[in-house]
Amino acid sequence: MGESLAALIRPLALALWGAVLLVSTLTGRLELLLRGVFHPLVGLSGVVLLAIALQQALQGRRERRWSRSWGLSALLAIAVLALPPNPSFSDLASNRNSDLGSEVELDFLLPPGQRSLTDWVRLLRSQPDPQLYDGDPVRISGFVLTQPDGPPQLGRLLVRCCLADATPIGLPVRWPASFTPKPDQWLAIEGSMGVERVAGQERSVVLPGRIRAIPRPARPLEP
Repeated sequence: MGESLAALIRPLALALWGAVLLVSTLTGRLELLLRGVFHPLVGLSGVVLLAIALQQALQGRRERRWSRSWGLSALLAIAVLALPPNPSFSDLASNRNSDLGSEVELDFLLPPGQRSLTDWVRLLRSQPDPQLYDGDPVRISGFVLTQPDGPPQLGRLLVRCCLADATPIGLPVRWPASFTPKPDQWLAIEGSMGVERVAGQERSVVLPGRIRAIPRPARPLEP
C-alpha cells in the first residue's frame, strides 16, 4: 500500500497543479493576477500538466520511497484550489511606483464622458494644464487608493504582464463631507472635472455629483 501511494504522488501533484491552472483560466481567477493576453498560455500549460500526469500514472512508475516535496506540492495545490485569490489593490499600490514612463503617449482622445479613469490619467500627464478640462463631464470607476500625504484617490492598476509589475494610477477626488471612502472599496463616480490649488500649483480634481459602490469588476487590471 505504501509503495502504491508513493507511485501515485508524483502524477497526483502534477494533475492538481494542472487543475489549478485550468480552473483559474476557466473561472476568471486569472483576471485578478494576470493580463488577459496571457490567459490562453496558462490554460494550455494546465492541459499539458494533466497530460503528463496521466502519462506517468499509466506508465505505473514505481517509487519505493514517499517523496515529501511532491506531497507538499500536492497539498499546496489543494490549498490554492480551495482558497481563491483576493489581493488588496490598495496595499499593493502603496508599495509601487506610479511612474508611467512612455505609456503617457496617446493615440487618440475619447469624448470626456467616455473616458475611463486610465484615459484621464494618461491625458492629464501628457497635457497637464488643468484649465483645459475644467467643467468636463466625468464618468469613471476604480478602487479607493489611499495616499500617505493626502485624501484617498480613485485608482486603478496597470499591468504589462501580472501583478508583479503593476503600476498604480489615481485621480484626486474632492470627497463630500458626508462620504467616507474605504480602502479597496470599488466606486463609480459621475461628476465633472474641476481645478484646485495644492502647494501653490493648480491641478485637476474630480468633483463628484454621484457616488455609488460597485462590485469589483470581472477584469480589474488594465493594460
